[in-house]
Amino acid sequence: QLHLVESGGGLVQPGGSLKLTCTASEVTSHRFYIAWFRQAPGKEREGVSCITSGTIVTNYADSVKGRFTISRDVQKDTVYLEMNSLKPEDTAVYYCARLRRTYGPCSLRADNYDSWGQGTQVTVSS
Repeated sequence: QLHLVESGGGLVQPGGSLKLTCTASEVTSHRFYIAWFRQAPGKEREGVSCITSGTIVTNYADSVKGRFTISRDVQKDTVYLEMNSLKPEDTAVYYCARLRRTYGPCSLRADNYDSWGQGTQVTVSS
């Protein structure tokens, strides 16, 4: 089980920005595909973005395309989610998770992921 820790959440006004960080516990974590999910109260968990390892390929939910950017720092075993032009509907707990496989395209389906972090709250409100 990979241990993942999210940080960087907080309260921001509409139109503002936040950068979330997901740090992994293993030195081999750079091999893993990582995704960001979010869950708002009363709603299902939603895939936001994912990133492969090696030759980097990324994927985004339509709701965040052009506003969010996922990236990773192999040296720091860290994956980032930079969020710009935030909207109130982006308010949720954000989680990072590891994809079970390390080949092919990454997925935004939660049932394809095993290890999950504890989440970080993002609130977009004036």
